[in-house]
Amino acid sequence: MFRNVPHKKEPARSGPPLFLYNTLGKELQQFDLPDHVKTVRMYNCGPTVYNVQQIGNLSMFVFADILRRTLEKNGFPVKQVINITDFGHLTSDADEGEDKMTKGLKREKMKVTMENMALLAERYTQIFFDDLTKLNIDTTKIEFPRASAYVPAQIAMIRALEEKGYAYQTANGVYFDTSLFPAYGALGGIDLEGLREGARVAVDEDKHRPTDFMLWKSDPKIGWDSPWGKGFPGWHIECSAMIRATLGEQIDIHTGGIEHIPVHHNNEIAQSEAATGKKPFSRFWIHRAHIQIEGQKISKSLGNVIYLSDVIERGLHPLALRYLFLGAHYRTNSNFSWEALAASQTALAKLLALRLSLAGTLGTVTPPGIVSMAWQQKFMERINDDLDTPGALAVIWEMTKDTTLSKADLLATLLDFDRVLGLGLIEPNEAARTLAASEMQEEVSIDSLPEAIQKMITEREEARQEKSWSRADELRNEIDAAGYTMEDGVGGLRVFKK
Repeated sequence: MFRNVPHKKEPARSGPPLFLYNTLGKELQQFDLPDHVKTVRMYNCGPTVYNVQQIGNLSMFVFADILRRTLEKNGFPVKQVINITDFGHLTSDADEGEDKMTKGLKREKMKVTMENMALLAERYTQIFFDDLTKLNIDTTKIEFPRASAYVPAQIAMIRALEEKGYAYQTANGVYFDTSLFPAYGALGGIDLEGLREGARVAVDEDKHRPTDFMLWKSDPKIGWDSPWGKGFPGWHIECSAMIRATLGEQIDIHTGGIEHIPVHHNNEIAQSEAATGKKPFSRFWIHRAHIQIEGQKISKSLGNVIYLSDVIERGLHPLALRYLFLGAHYRTNSNFSWEALAASQTALAKLLALRLSLAGTLGTVTPPGIVSMAWQQKFMERINDDLDTPGALAVIWEMTKDTTLSKADLLATLLDFDRVLGLGLIEPNEAARTLAASEMQEEVSIDSLPEAIQKMITEREEARQEKSWSRADELRNEIDAAGYTMEDGVGGLRVFKK
């Protein structure tokens, strides 16, 4: 694959250079920082918190976490920002449609007020944070600005665009005039001539052209006061204003889903560079492909939406989902299935068991060993090749078969790799240790168990089906006290003798 290597000073670090696929230019490019920049300024498009985030949404943030960890592993300090959209933007990139936050309020039978919108947003923001933590994403390293706190900044940016002649007002609000930004559509090489009126944006008699997009949506009933009347900032201006406030007028990396390329991110570029007069808005644009479920897109209409809580309810570890995400390259449309997730859990359990077994063998040896430079080179070659996480995982499994490595060095190297992959090997929690125990213990047939244990297992299954979780937990504890552990998986219940 072609790599565009810029002629500039190499960073003061060892190891292979870091290459990332830049959607702006459609090629792999070597990542480095300009001489005057000391910290990577990275912005990741965040969630609209009107509901629980499904696993496809969560995959975006695991990807962003791997990117941050890889940058740090390469010696680049990172300032990471993920926005929280806590008031509505429209249901699509179009300039009409039901507002998502309003939709959430109606779903929960709450009156549509700004106060209720804030309550709804805070509830689902906390669930989002909990899900990130379960996926081993350190939220303390990330800044999460709320869009509602930056409405004055958004209004100021619209005013600046208006003063420079890039904006015009209609009865519906304020639009950005894309005809005045010649580079519009450069991200992703969008065919502007191929766009048809009404195909991508709704017809508005007062709008000049199909590609023009809304900066301010007028709404006389609800919203914020502005020079253009009451209403809401457009979705696109939110990101530009928040980036400018938290990271500056120019940043190094902007990420999002591939669905953001044609409209949302091209709109961000146009309004940001028009407002500041500086180019580029972001040096790198990196986009994640979609997660599919059983070969189909994730859609509520198809009834295939899966949440992290569903994964946990099935007795699967959240980090098994992270492992599954890492098993496919971020630019590949990957497929979720319960069978694939179960296989990922088995692989994760084996790694955890190996990690705990090595630590147990070594006892109190500190430090555990020396990181193998040879294996680290192989690992970094993979992860620095556009975040090749499947290749990085393959390196780990290959390394576990290296009989020339001492146990201490194997452990040290394994933990070093986990600083990038984040699979919970460094500090396994109780759930991870239980998962690892299933690989370290003898599996027994349920039919061979004492009758009393079989009866408790049957009662526990009945309690789980009735969603009597406290009773199910009580029975699990009784079974555990009797000398047996259990693993609930897609393939069914497995029982192990301690």
